[in-house]
Amino acid sequence: MNDTGMDEGSQADADATVRFSDILIELARDESRERVSVGDLFHQLGDRAYGALMLTFALPNIVPTPPGTSAITGTPLVFLSARLALGLQPWLPGFILYRSMARSDFAVVVNRVMPWLMRTEALLKPRLSFLTARRMDHLTGFVCFCLAVVLALPIPLANILPAISICLFSLGLIERDGVFTLAGFAVAIASIAVAGGVIFAFFKAAVFLLARLIT
Repeated sequence: MNDTGMDEGSQADADATVRFSDILIELARDESRERVSVGDLFHQLGDRAYGALMLTFALPNIVPTPPGTSAITGTPLVFLSARLALGLQPWLPGFILYRSMARSDFAVVVNRVMPWLMRTEALLKPRLSFLTARRMDHLTGFVCFCLAVVLALPIPLANILPAISICLFSLGLIERDGVFTLAGFAVAIASIAVAGGVIFAFFKAAVFLLARLIT
């Protein structure tokens, strides 16, 4: 084997050992950046599985974040989950890639999710392979697409559960961990129930107010 082949193999092994949390910390601490764009994240994670990309955009929605964060993270989730459901490679259009937030705000988000993320990374391992088979990715993508649409809607109190569910699905994709995939399905059912309840409550309230105005 030549030296070049050894160097390339060593580099590939090194890349494989870099954790998802390490990449986020590197971006958050890069003081040469005034802002962190979706394109920056995509560039750093583009050679990784769908799981890392989707987790990147779902995580900020489960903790208190600066205003407008969901508008930046929700749309990429819709695109990524749709492509996962269709069995296509990760891709995002330019108008999403150029969206950005201040690096200081990004660092705040990373600092808030990092303790949870690092503890979770330690639990991940391949198991329940029938739930992480490639043919299951289509179903996972479809469910995540539905959740991403709910997440992108301005529905009070209905965003956190879909984000948690997408995070669980994403973690399952990263390490082919069927336990996290199964948990994702469970939380997805609860998410849809809660979102439906909130929408129904708003509908009932609107009907009541309309009736009062007419009478």
